[in-house]
Amino acid sequence: MWKLSGMLLVLVTAMVAAPVWGEEKEKEKGDKKVGVYEIRTYYAADGKMDALNARFRDHTLKLFEKHGMKNIGYWQAIEPKDGKQVLIYIIGHESQEAAKKNWDEFQKDPDWMKAKEASEKDGKLVDKVERVFVKSTDYSPIK
Repeated sequence: MWKLSGMLLVLVTAMVAAPVWGEEKEKEKGDKKVGVYEIRTYYAADGKMDALNARFRDHTLKLFEKHGMKNIGYWQAIEPKDGKQVLIYIIGHESQEAAKKNWDEFQKDPDWMKAKEASEKDGKLVDKVERVFVKSTDYSPIK
């Protein structure tokens, strides 16, 4: 169920990402068209936000691209939610079916398994994950 904060996140994201992720950018790079966006919210385990950011910075973004996921943007909440530090990001997929395939391949990737295991040697990094798939409206700057 969407709350006002969720809708505001989508609006702000669209304003921030539009100049960077326009159709011209996709054509220049020869990328496949993004049909759906996946908004993910990670609630970091206590004291693990730095390690979570490091894992994304050093491993995850490259692996997402390897498996057909388009990195759109990553944000850290300024104010903790329910006492938890929060990482919010958006990735793009060709379709929801492609998203399932992308995630299945990503989860099985030996490089991902190695990075995950190494990053969690002192305990899990994430307590909770939320996700929602959205598509652009016909009037959105991001198509």
